[in-house]
Amino acid sequence: MIRLTSIPFASIATAACTASLLMVAPLARAQTPAAAETGRLHAADQTFIASGTQAVATQRDAARIASARSSDRDVKAFAERVSSDDAKITAALRAASPRGVDVPKDDPDMSVLASINTLRGAEFDNAYIEQVALADEQKTLSVFQAEIASGRDAQLKDAATKALPTIQQHYAMARDLAKRKHLAGRAQ
Repeated sequence: MIRLTSIPFASIATAACTASLLMVAPLARAQTPAAAETGRLHAADQTFIASGTQAVATQRDAARIASARSSDRDVKAFAERVSSDDAKITAALRAASPRGVDVPKDDPDMSVLASINTLRGAEFDNAYIEQVALADEQKTLSVFQAEIASGRDAQLKDAATKALPTIQQHYAMARDLAKRKHLAGRAQ
């Protein structure tokens, strides 16, 4: 039997402090999920979150500009469809992102938007079809395909897989629109 009088008080206090630190350390780590989650997120998934949300935001905002500026009913119809679909894709990406991971809220590529923002009429329609509907939609398609091929986070891969048919449909619609507007040489 150990007698308390034979154990110095400092030893008891040190043992108690050490025991409490061992119990508190895991709790402190559990309270910082952002650091823990971000540290475990694979580079391909991090790239997808940044590039995917930017690509979709760019498509969505350019489509809103086209809905307001274009006088062509086909371009407007395409833009309205893209804007509606991309709002749903953005919501799905947010929902699929791991807890604690910072997902850019509204981060479109401003250079793309600036390239069409001052144009009007047929010049606007042609630039929108070539630069946004075709070229940027193809980039968006590549970003989502890369996540499906290389991503590690199951929820992000699932979101990319579910969004891919919509993005493929947008690209096919853009190619068809380019052909109808006699931009067929650029619609590959």
